Amino acid sequence: MPASATISSRRLWRGAFLLCSALLLALLPYRSGPPADTHLQEVLARDFLSVHTRNTPTTYYEGRQGPTGFEYELVRRFANHLGVSLTLDSGHNIPEVLAAVREEGDLGAAALPLDPTLDGLLFSRPIMLLQPLLVYRRGLHPPEGIEELEGLEIGTLRGSGTDRVLRELQAEHPWLSWKESTELEVAELLGQVAGGTLDAAVIFEHQFRLNRLFFPEVEDGFTLGKPLSLAWAFPAGRGLGLVSAANRFLDELRRDDELDALVASYFGHDDYLEYVGARTFIAHARERLPQYSELFREAARNTRFDWKLLAALGYQESHWEPRATSPTGVRGLMMLTNATAGDLGVENRLDPAQSIHGGARYLRHIKERLPESITGDDRLFMAMASYNVGLGHLYDARKITEMRGGDPDLWRDVRESLPLLQEREWHSKTRHGYARGGEPVIYVRNIRRYYEILAYLDRSQEQFHELNARLPDQAESELFEQVPPVL
Repeated sequence: MPASATISSRRLWRGAFLLCSALLLALLPYRSGPPADTHLQEVLARDFLSVHTRNTPTTYYEGRQGPTGFEYELVRRFANHLGVSLTLDSGHNIPEVLAAVREEGDLGAAALPLDPTLDGLLFSRPIMLLQPLLVYRRGLHPPEGIEELEGLEIGTLRGSGTDRVLRELQAEHPWLSWKESTELEVAELLGQVAGGTLDAAVIFEHQFRLNRLFFPEVEDGFTLGKPLSLAWAFPAGRGLGLVSAANRFLDELRRDDELDALVASYFGHDDYLEYVGARTFIAHARERLPQYSELFREAARNTRFDWKLLAALGYQESHWEPRATSPTGVRGLMMLTNATAGDLGVENRLDPAQSIHGGARYLRHIKERLPESITGDDRLFMAMASYNVGLGHLYDARKITEMRGGDPDLWRDVRESLPLLQEREWHSKTRHGYARGGEPVIYVRNIRRYYEILAYLDRSQEQFHELNARLPDQAESELFEQVPPVL
């Protein structure tokens, strides 16, 4: 055989061997890194999703009926989507959340700004926009631009994304200086502004919208920089399965408009109490409420209500004035009619203890008389509306709701019908006739917001003690690290 033929034959066999080897390798698992779905398979195998978060009003906290918060709601739905249970670890600030995700967690959901430059982390698709906002203490000259910030004590949260925006601005304005903290949360930062420790702070617009009711001394100034994106963080190096599943889940929520609805429900509501009303309420909560808080607590224990709800109702009725009297003859802190007081065994409507206990029993009595088909918060809100307008008129509004094709067991539908009791076209078709039906809608709305403020103040007091316990030897100034000018 000629030598050239031998060489060609060897080349042919070698080529065939290499081709077969390549095909065989293609069929084998890829060994230079984890399979794409390793992390997802781990979560499904252990049957729970481990989430690191923060205890804040915009992420996760314990509400009146258990855990709540925008990101809690999202991760709860994601866990349900995967068919697994959910575990939460909320004892973190932002840098600690990211470290925990790198080391042990499945994902971080803690108002985290998307930052693909961070090592050891992957991020989901954007969930919502985060617009940085400068807020300042009311009474200062309102700053209208970056140039007017010179000389002001400004604070922000390290790792939140607002610090990144400030550093970008500092490149254009080298004189810019601020303080950063990993020890505080947004509400505590706003408290520093309200209390005078800081002149201003940089947070996100939705955070201020959610907290502004509780800090009437803090005013919004102007937006800074371009919006960032809120996203979930995942550990790198464990495959893309869980990240991909999260992206598909978020895409589905967005496609069905559920994500926008969730954002609107948590961050899109109006502030029903204007500045003066909120400021007055907080002042009364600190000055008047302590005289009656134990009475509200005792009444709540006897009637199985949240004491803060009873206190909110009492404020809506009388501003916690035990001798309040209306032109129609209702009197006392809980503004009972003479007939209702008689039915409840209240001998002196002007006695705070009798009034509070009587009002709580009356609300319980109304709630128990409502049809069993009304459940949850809908039942509570309709009971409060009846406290104001009367049970008969509430039943009339429920009838109108049915006539209009709504659900008479849902407060959101009934509250649309209550104002129609003021219109002859509708109240002429009811048993009890005309009523100022718009009032109970505002009444319930205000009580809910008063309750939110009281719950916030109560929670803030607990967090204040926790912060002091966590930082017993730290001066207030040591909560921040100064970022100096780059001049």
